[in-house]
Amino acid sequence: MVGEAEDLQQFLLFLGSALTAAGEAVNRIEERLCRVAAAYGAPQARVSVLPTYVVVALRPGRPATLEPTRQLRGGLRLDQTAALFEVLRSAEQGGLPPDQGSRQVQAVIDMPPRFGVTVRVLGHAVLTVGICLILHPTWGDLILAGLFGVLVGLLRLAGARFTGLQMLMPVIAAFSVAALTFLLAGPGWAGSDLRAMVAPLVTFLPGATLTMAVIEISAAEMITGSSRLVTGFLQLLLLTFGILGAAQAVGIPPANLGARATAGVAGAAAPWLGAFIVGIGSYLLHSGPRRSLGWLCLVLYAGWIGQYLGGLMLGGYLSGFVGAVTLTVVAYTVELLPSGPPALVSFLPGFWLLVPGALSLIGMTEYLSRDVVRGAEDLLGAVGSMVAVALGVLCGYPLFRTLARVSSGLPRA
Repeated sequence: MVGEAEDLQQFLLFLGSALTAAGEAVNRIEERLCRVAAAYGAPQARVSVLPTYVVVALRPGRPATLEPTRQLRGGLRLDQTAALFEVLRSAEQGGLPPDQGSRQVQAVIDMPPRFGVTVRVLGHAVLTVGICLILHPTWGDLILAGLFGVLVGLLRLAGARFTGLQMLMPVIAAFSVAALTFLLAGPGWAGSDLRAMVAPLVTFLPGATLTMAVIEISAAEMITGSSRLVTGFLQLLLLTFGILGAAQAVGIPPANLGARATAGVAGAAAPWLGAFIVGIGSYLLHSGPRRSLGWLCLVLYAGWIGQYLGGLMLGGYLSGFVGAVTLTVVAYTVELLPSGPPALVSFLPGFWLLVPGALSLIGMTEYLSRDVVRGAEDLLGAVGSMVAVALGVLCGYPLFRTLARVSSGLPRA
């Protein structure tokens, strides 16, 4: 009996650590772990999830066990997240022995990527082009973004092998991309536009982190939410420092770092094409699970269309709210379908469409480069949009549960 309790406690710890690495909000992780514990005969289990560790006690007053999460070294890929949720579904029904469940979670963590290095680097370039299209680029920006996407993809793969470089990689990538852009701009080969430089750095942008921080703070998870907020802000500072450092190193005046206000020659259809390309790039870069590309693009377009229609009817800030509500409801609905991936798989890439992480970086760079008025406007707009997206996610999940309960064709979530 003691051994079974220890196995269950270890299983809950492993599940909590893996869900944290997958990017799930801590309040949702605690709910899921308590549900698993109840399925195994421990309805009074106590769970606490913090940024770097998980604490579990099976009953009040009993000894608690701690499991650090930093050993996972970052987030999970999409194929790992999908496999982890398969384990979670079995555990929520109590149909998986805890010791076997722990081994399965460890196998998920050790899974090799579905795609090789070449495909993942190509995926980073495709994702970069998609984000650049969303930012209304010129054709020159688009070509540079694709080339820089390959460069940053290679840098990320190199940095993943060395723990000491992971913290410095945002600075290294931002400095490299910005310096090359400014060097090309000197003889007139390219325009020094922030939108062309930000797109290759998309995988460093903390849009999901900042939005999850607002969600967790709203759910009274103040420690984790505040930690995510500080981490996301620091990530923006590191990227900004890399760009400004490159500007000074190659002699480009910081005042020239503005982003063009006019739309690029790609036309008004560019963002719609960009949403589709972002889906393909995310699938290749993060090793999307099999038969998930169509669902991923469906959820991305649902959020994008919701944001577009919200902007037409309600204005800029509320467009993010409408897009987030739509994306959340569609993502969790897709999860209920037999071939649908977990909501977290199709949901997180949507932040790159809804959360203005790129504009946050542009605003911070312009602010630090003495374009104070324009930078402050971009920063305030990014913060307002981020809060709107977070509120949309907060409202979207309860709305989905309500729709699931009243619909005869959907089980209760």
